[in-house]
Amino acid sequence: MRLSTPHDRPDHGWSVAHHHRRDTTSMRVTHGLPLAGKTTLGIGGPAAVFADLQDLADFPEFVALADAFPGAPTCLGAGSNALVADAGCSSPVLRMNTRGVRFVGEAADGRTLVEVQAGHPLSDLVDTSVGHGLIGMEMLAGIPGTVGATPVQNVGAYGQEISDMLVEVRAWDWVSRRHVTLDAATCGLGHRTSVFKGSDRWTLLTVVFALRKSALSAPVTYRAVAERLDVSVGSRVPSDEAVQAVLAVRRGKGMVLGCSDADRRTVGSVFFSPEVTSAQARWLQDEGASINRFPDGTSRVSASWLMRRAGFALGSQVAERVRVSYLHHTLVADEGASSAGFTEAIGIVVQRVLEHTGIRLKPEVDFLGDWP
Repeated sequence: MRLSTPHDRPDHGWSVAHHHRRDTTSMRVTHGLPLAGKTTLGIGGPAAVFADLQDLADFPEFVALADAFPGAPTCLGAGSNALVADAGCSSPVLRMNTRGVRFVGEAADGRTLVEVQAGHPLSDLVDTSVGHGLIGMEMLAGIPGTVGATPVQNVGAYGQEISDMLVEVRAWDWVSRRHVTLDAATCGLGHRTSVFKGSDRWTLLTVVFALRKSALSAPVTYRAVAERLDVSVGSRVPSDEAVQAVLAVRRGKGMVLGCSDADRRTVGSVFFSPEVTSAQARWLQDEGASINRFPDGTSRVSASWLMRRAGFALGSQVAERVRVSYLHHTLVADEGASSAGFTEAIGIVVQRVLEHTGIRLKPEVDFLGDWP
């Protein structure tokens, strides 16, 4: 594990240990703020303390604020993968709203190093990188959320994932109580997971990626995207055309925020694509399922295919105010939904898929707050 303090590398002018209070702060602190409006599901109770951080220079003030509470705080980016408990959150909630992209040099392999603030929107970073002739993120177009959340989930889609380009993250370690820098190997990136997933030890502050200069995209490896582009799988196309094709495919599934008013309260994929054995893969392929190989060497089947196989129809009600999307086999919330109802729906889907296929789904969504 590689750990460094601010004395080991440039500190961007701030550190908790040597912070001099400024006369003004841009961090807004609110007590009892309902968290439902801060998530794309629109579900959840209030935060005892909610801090909106827009400048990393103010982060030491949040550390001082969090010290008044037991345990580590909860970090919330865009709330696009979060299910907040109906009871809310008694620990401080930090909304990472920092913005900024810097080109900071060149890696040994010639790729361009890009440092990004954790609160920066991922969609904006995709557009920025493509606009500067850099590839590596074009297949991530349309994924909501912040850059700081991408290593946590090892975000990926259509043949690309964060592990392909991550160099390091800079974070605050609530255990050692100092700034640390973790290289990509230390982050333990796997299929939609990392050392950060399910842990409250670190708050990610900045992320460094290595992106390659090219006018053409990475090879198009997913058939649906290739068909949209009218090219063969493995082809390379202008990166902006790849972005538009990915967005079109995602919109067709209702997987771009705002593209479907009826399904707007969503977290996208509620379940991981489960790993399957060779025997299961053969059976599933015989049944018409598409089996995909992932960079971690696993074979996985689509959770949406399993839901369809288990008899869940598009738009069908699963629990109170929770149903299957009209466009894609995933769960969405209707007006008046609760976190209790959404978790009930998750359990119903898991059980029915297990009964019909013998495969157990695992929720991908992050459960935040005070659960019973």
